[in-house]
Amino acid sequence: MSFGEIVTKIDDVVWGVPTIILILATGLIMTIAARGIQFTKLGRAFKGIFKKNEGQGELSGFAALCTALSATIGTGNIVGVGTAIAAGGPGALFWMWIAAILGTATKYAECMLAIKYREVKEDGHVLGGPFYTIEKGMGPKWKWLAVIFAVFGALAGLMGIGTMTQVNGITSAVNMAFSNSSVAFVFRGNEYSWATVIGGVVVTLCAALVIIGGLKRISKVAEKVVPAMAIVYVFLGLSVIIMNATKIPAAFVLIFKSAFGWKAMAGGAAGWVMKQVLDSMRKGIARGIFSNEAGLGSAPIAAAPVQTDEPVEQGLVNMTGTVIDTLIVCTMTGLAIILAMTNADFFAVYEANGWAGVELTANALSWDLGGDGISIQFLLMLCLAFFAFTTILGWDYYSEKCLEYVTGGKMSVVMVYRILYIVAVAIGPYFKVQTVFDIADVFNGLMAIPNCIALIVLAGVVAKETKTYFEKYPKLQ
Repeated sequence: MSFGEIVTKIDDVVWGVPTIILILATGLIMTIAARGIQFTKLGRAFKGIFKKNEGQGELSGFAALCTALSATIGTGNIVGVGTAIAAGGPGALFWMWIAAILGTATKYAECMLAIKYREVKEDGHVLGGPFYTIEKGMGPKWKWLAVIFAVFGALAGLMGIGTMTQVNGITSAVNMAFSNSSVAFVFRGNEYSWATVIGGVVVTLCAALVIIGGLKRISKVAEKVVPAMAIVYVFLGLSVIIMNATKIPAAFVLIFKSAFGWKAMAGGAAGWVMKQVLDSMRKGIARGIFSNEAGLGSAPIAAAPVQTDEPVEQGLVNMTGTVIDTLIVCTMTGLAIILAMTNADFFAVYEANGWAGVELTANALSWDLGGDGISIQFLLMLCLAFFAFTTILGWDYYSEKCLEYVTGGKMSVVMVYRILYIVAVAIGPYFKVQTVFDIADVFNGLMAIPNCIALIVLAGVVAKETKTYFEKYPKLQ
């Protein structure tokens, strides 16, 4: 059995039915505890994004949201959606929506609790996240669970979502855009082009320059890059939808048929139908969590340093990240792919070539928009490069905070980690895309489990804090 096959087996176990139920149940419980806050207070949440913050902390609310978005809007939105649909069918997009709708309440709760239980040091330095939520909210006897979360958080950044998947996505897009690039070397039967090598080196050097600068440099880059890259990609997605508006009903039919196995029911056995539905759910939810990170416990680490004395206020701001990331950006990618799949000619070519990830997304966008596809591939490469690069930066910050908690703030350990992190970015282009996504999924799931347990235990605190705040401030301050 190959390394990739072993990782896939582990991924199947970690993202089995129990984990899916835990994450969906957490979102449902947080929705109830916060009184459907993602539906009733979403407008207020968006208005609060640009509100001037006052209180203890290191970052503005907008900077914290951009830092969190810099880590979430990445390869998951372009490559991840493509791999999810290729592996779980068009129905995977439906389950991404479900995970995001419930996950919006989860994101609110975990970010709010991170501010409530954060620690402000004597020098004004702030540290917070699920590790302190578990230790302070659940009690010191649960510190072992907090340490487990922090360890998995550091490993997730180093070995999966923060490094290899992102740089792999960038170099795959670069290689696709410069398909005529000559072969640089061959390793274990796999050819790697000069486009891949040069792209990997450039990303590694740029990441190293910013990472060494720490949180404030990361947040400054995020504030400038995240809004710009999101606008460009949303414009591209809207162009696809407008040009293919008449096909949208057929695309939604395909999504729902695939999500519930209706197509398979016509001629398949019940066991096969259930397998199709479960695969669609598992891939959709896993990729949804990979993309928006709701329930993962990462965004609360970025929210904790916000200059505010009102935890609920920043919880509202941060929950908009899930809406932006999955319900807007991922949906545009998914619809572009599925709109192309409604065409029999495209579907035949897709199946014959076995497209997945960025290849599937790029070819679908090219088909939807027409033309030779070269300009679309180049534009997609630029979007993916910026998306993934800021994710690399954001996850370095998350991982460092996890290490700071585990080691008691030993910066010597953090500096060693930074070096290892940069090395992981450097070697990321030379792994298979499916393998790096499976590795990331494994650590995502292992992070989410202790975080979701804490959220469920502290549901009463979420309900009390939410009720108290809105009684105190019935209108936006």
